[in-house]
Amino acid sequence: METHLPAELLATAAGKEAESILRACVHCGFCNATCPTYQILGDELDGPRGRIYLMKQMLEGEPVTAETRLHLDRCLTCRNCETTCPSGVQYGRLIDIGREVAEQRVPRPFAEQAMRKALRVSLTTPAVFNTALKLGQTVRSLLPPILRDHIPPPSPTLRAPSPGGGGERRMLVLEGCVQPGLAPETNQAATRVLQALGIRLMAAPGAGCCGAIDQHLSAPDAALAAMRRNIDAWWPHIESGAEAIVLTASGCGSLVKEYAHHLRHDPVYANKAARVSALALDLAEVLAREDLSALKVSSSQRVAFHPPCSLQHGQKIRGVVEDILMRAGFVLVPFTESHLCCGSAGTYSLLQPELSRTLRDRKLGHIQAAEPDVIATANIGCQTHLAGGSEVPVVHWITLLENAASQK
Repeated sequence: METHLPAELLATAAGKEAESILRACVHCGFCNATCPTYQILGDELDGPRGRIYLMKQMLEGEPVTAETRLHLDRCLTCRNCETTCPSGVQYGRLIDIGREVAEQRVPRPFAEQAMRKALRVSLTTPAVFNTALKLGQTVRSLLPPILRDHIPPPSPTLRAPSPGGGGERRMLVLEGCVQPGLAPETNQAATRVLQALGIRLMAAPGAGCCGAIDQHLSAPDAALAAMRRNIDAWWPHIESGAEAIVLTASGCGSLVKEYAHHLRHDPVYANKAARVSALALDLAEVLAREDLSALKVSSSQRVAFHPPCSLQHGQKIRGVVEDILMRAGFVLVPFTESHLCCGSAGTYSLLQPELSRTLRDRKLGHIQAAEPDVIATANIGCQTHLAGGSEVPVVHWITLLENAASQK
């Protein structure tokens, strides 16, 4: 694609990156075939190709309106278009740049700014989130569906992993911002499973939100601050021999693996960020490297695995979880459109509720047609979002292996 970005923009790192991405696009439109919002709305401007044109015009200095921003807002950042693009267009990075510029050119009304700020603060501050969650669970039946669907019932009392379990091998784990409150059983199950494999899982004090919420809500400085904070928290453990950083939420994993890119120009953190990104592994990648012969279950349970977009499109991990579950003895049931987004997409389900619910109901329709006993996934956002509309239990896939690990 021919571009004419102004010199002052091309003098910036974001401008150079945007131009490189735009020039890779050849207008083929293959991306629209796998774009969830284009599938639903049928509007060229609500597909990747149309959004790329809008961003090109905006970056070249053409007028920008609230409608431009709306079309960018409707993007899920699912990155399915990247998977099907024959030219390797890095759309996910371009949409982050485009949204930031749109925010600057057409500031949002005060109410929208306040809503986004509230989401950024409440979702990335565990003390605030957990307090709000407990309050919401208390009055859950009285809440409107848009909120009730995002608030699961209180988790059952959990049995803590054995202290000091595991072997000499050590790995770090990111606890995340909302997962400990919404599904504390996920990291506890991961800890038990890895203990059974001789690996001790550790959380570093001081580590917090990966930065994804800030990044996708056009607050790049706050996102970079979160990345640097996590690197500082992890670094002593990395220097003392931690062999990996395990991500049990694929949305976090997708961004942590890109720390090297986001901090590439930081003279203090660039090398450390590159090391962190190299050590970052999704939980499935860790287990795929281990001998799992001891983790067998005696079960005919039918499992439908929903691969989050951040896993299959962001991290390019496909078929790994499914293989682990089948090797453990579960029956995997296929379903239609497993490549499409469920509509969760971080804060998208709160900011674009109608589109999000349409995508969720479409996804659940396909999954439930396969008649699974349980739906498994790999990201807390997808898990909570799907559970809000599903009659079938929705869990993180690692919890399915927990019983096998505890019996070892």
